Amino acid sequence: MHHYYDHFFGMHFIWWIVWAVIIIWIFASPKYASYKRKKESPLDILKTRFAKGEIDKEAYEDAKKVLKEDEKSS
Repeated sequence: MHHYYDHFFGMHFIWWIVWAVIIIWIFASPKYASYKRKKESPLDILKTRFAKGEIDKEAYEDAKKVLKEDEKSS
């Protein structure tokens, strides 16, 4: 009878590990992580595009001016 209880405890322990791994996997998945990530503002995106060289200084300044005006009117 003692052997039965040892087996039960072992399986119980394994199920705790299985559930812990599933929960960690869900919260560590990239899809969930993207929800937690800070949303970039339009100005942040503009700065990133300028830093990467996707837009020139003139386009950056024009877009920045428009975004600043939109912020004031909101």
